Amino acid sequence: MHMEVVDVTPQLASEWLARNTNNRPLSKNTVHQLAAQIQRGEWQLTHQGIAFDEDGVLIDGQHRLAAVVKAGIGVPMTVARGVPRTAFTVMDTGRKRTGRDALSLAGEANATHLAAALRGLHLYLNAPNSAWSGGASVTSNDQLLTLLEQHPGVRDAVLHGVALNRGCRITVTAAAIGWYVTSRERPDIDQSTWQEGVVTGARLEPGDPRLTLRNTMLSLAVGKTHRRRDDSREHLLYYLKAWNAWVEGRPIKLLRRSPNETMPAISRYTAHRLSAVDA
Repeated sequence: MHMEVVDVTPQLASEWLARNTNNRPLSKNTVHQLAAQIQRGEWQLTHQGIAFDEDGVLIDGQHRLAAVVKAGIGVPMTVARGVPRTAFTVMDTGRKRTGRDALSLAGEANATHLAAALRGLHLYLNAPNSAWSGGASVTSNDQLLTLLEQHPGVRDAVLHGVALNRGCRITVTAAAIGWYVTSRERPDIDQSTWQEGVVTGARLEPGDPRLTLRNTMLSLAVGKTHRRRDDSREHLLYYLKAWNAWVEGRPIKLLRRSPNETMPAISRYTAHRLSAVDA
């Protein structure tokens, strides 16, 4: 077996794909994700690359090659030739490194929640009104690390998200994003009474947005509605609607989502007194 590093151009990738005569079905989502990484400049040379067997048949790397063609940009790859055909059965059987893994290796605490919050923040900033699922919602590990560098406050927001989740079962992702974006947009608002009200519901009158959000999340958690109990986009939409009502000093007794409802903008208005409890 011989290995070398080759600058794989789109033309060369197309030629090599012609040797792909006995491989698993091509995943369009995987190709799209890899091509996007190449276009963003995230491609890095590693030991993983392209492999041909003793007869020159491509047995590993079809998604990488298809991504080069789609991106229209050449990249360096490790190329192995003369790989035993029997090795095909053990290729790609290891676990893929997740965003949580990447953040843990970078020394981050709460890596699972942090990865989910960063992924959600990316979608909130770039596709707030699209479905937060499927191939289009995937973010690369490099994107998560870059986003954390740009938004370091998400680390603290995750801690608030965990507290809110324990209090009313809102997803940590939605609560962390909600806390972060409202704190960033409205640094003039002290949110401690917001969190206390949502978490405990103590001494709140019916119609208080904090109590309404709390009750809505608890109802979703126990399955009292037909809606998904773990839809972070929906939870965030309710969070922002309730938060806007709270800062504006207006009551809200019901939180629901209409079809194709867009993500609420963060209110710029503030009531003179948020509530009697907050005075």
